[in-house]
Amino acid sequence: MKKDLLKMLDLSRSDIEKILDMADQMKFNQRHNLPHRYLDGKTVVMIFKKNSTRTRVSFETGIYQLGGHGIYLSGKESQIVRGESMEDTARTLARYCDAVVIRTYDQQEVETLASFAKIPVINGMTDFSHPCQVLADLMTVREHYALLEGLNACYIGDGDNMCNSLIVGCLKCGMNVRVACPEGYEPAQEVLDFAAGVKDASFSLTRNPLEAARDADVVFTDVWVSQGKEDEAEQRRLALAGYQVNEALMAVTHPDCMVQHCLPAHRGEEIVSEVFEHHADQIFEETENRLHVQKAVLFLLMGGDPFED
Repeated sequence: MKKDLLKMLDLSRSDIEKILDMADQMKFNQRHNLPHRYLDGKTVVMIFKKNSTRTRVSFETGIYQLGGHGIYLSGKESQIVRGESMEDTARTLARYCDAVVIRTYDQQEVETLASFAKIPVINGMTDFSHPCQVLADLMTVREHYALLEGLNACYIGDGDNMCNSLIVGCLKCGMNVRVACPEGYEPAQEVLDFAAGVKDASFSLTRNPLEAARDADVVFTDVWVSQGKEDEAEQRRLALAGYQVNEALMAVTHPDCMVQHCLPAHRGEEIVSEVFEHHADQIFEETENRLHVQKAVLFLLMGGDPFED
């Protein structure tokens, strides 16, 4: 049966652990110059409607390191821009390639692509979900603490794709999650419904950042103005002005608290420079781990043990 990575809600805890374990192995292989060309002769097409630094470079590099070939298509370089349907695009690409990575705005485009493609589809980011980033976050936190279950995770800011995916990923791994966001910027209702049904970890949503951050083991944040939201920039900056990761917020967290940021960071908005630089090693370890997680996902979907049914 074909397998995809479309959103964190689709993954079980054992799926996540399998990906993280394989990512650890990929990182070990690279650090020790061990051969791991598991995808020799495989081709992955990457459709990017949204601009990218980390997602594109980490995927293209990872495909190469695994022995495969990556084909990059920007939003202007495929027939999608001229009106070809996602259904027809999917059926065409499935005849040429072995997997598709897509980074776009609408989650439904990813779901449609996966429905019609007979090859694995990987979500490189949508406005609803950012699974590869959150898997890298979980990998980084697990490296730091040697476990995930029982840790207190805090998210400060816009209830965007990162917030949606972090809530699901952290809760599925047994982490307690507290989110602070202003009214009108809450996580997706589908995610809140999922969180309400979790029994072995706690979830809370508050308007008070200090309440959310108290005794946190890891603080997550994201930009206030995501791609595609530029026309709301002034409104968003006003609404989110009090939702900043700064020294006052970090003062109420656990003494060994980590900070994670998916980048790019807008210093002085969602995070101050002093806190960013103090935790820069953790943040850029998280950035590196995008490479290892995505190599793990590519291997598991294209050549290794698939996720569970």
